[in-house]
Amino acid sequence: MKAIIIGAGRGQRLMPSTAEAPKCFAEVGGRRILEWAIEAFVDNDIDRICFIGGYRIESVKTAYPRFDFKHNVDWENNNILASLMHAEAEMDGGFICCYSDILFTGRVIDRCLKSTVDISLVVDTEWLDRYRHRMNHPSDDAEKVTVANGLVTRIHRAIAESDAHGEFVGVARFSAAGARQLRDHYHRARTEYAGRPYREAAQFEKAYLIQMLQDMIESGVTMHHIDTAGEYMEIDTQEDFELARRDWGVLGTHEES
Repeated sequence: MKAIIIGAGRGQRLMPSTAEAPKCFAEVGGRRILEWAIEAFVDNDIDRICFIGGYRIESVKTAYPRFDFKHNVDWENNNILASLMHAEAEMDGGFICCYSDILFTGRVIDRCLKSTVDISLVVDTEWLDRYRHRMNHPSDDAEKVTVANGLVTRIHRAIAESDAHGEFVGVARFSAAGARQLRDHYHRARTEYAGRPYREAAQFEKAYLIQMLQDMIESGVTMHHIDTAGEYMEIDTQEDFELARRDWGVLGTHEES
């Protein structure tokens, strides 16, 4: 199975750390954010990594020549969904994708690999513990999910805290069949909505991945959730960066008893 890392954007809210380098190059615990993802994948024998870049992609190519690269040249005018689909040709056989601005442990990937269903989303059930310390990234901006009988029933930022099972962490596993469902749904939606508003996005090209996932759920596609109680941090703002530098050295290396 291949890993696909979505890392085209600049990360404006992490300035000045992204002034001259891609967001995933910011260092936490003595290594780049990207290095933590690589370690999590390699520890689970996933060494085929595709990186979708845009801003400062040449820096990533120089540092990680072993990656397969896809270049989202229009990264300033599109969003996560469009970025992911730049790697469409890499999805045969199934894949695990992740955002490039998150920290997660190898145990999260291990749970993904043990999944036997077509589409699984990793959900942090202890998500509110992190938001107590995030003044610059309120919980209403979290990609929250509701669940029932092992299935994700809704994924949306507008879900109330009290209704949320947890937060989608940006890591998802697609089997070969799940990848086909994603691609088929994407192309149908692009044909209908290209250049036009799509769900909450001003236009289809600006859509987030979660908007496509919710569209798929409403169309009857089943998605399971893989729960993690922490073992994850998002780095969206400079405040998040400082919190991660303070806390992840312990969280990221903690071994389960």
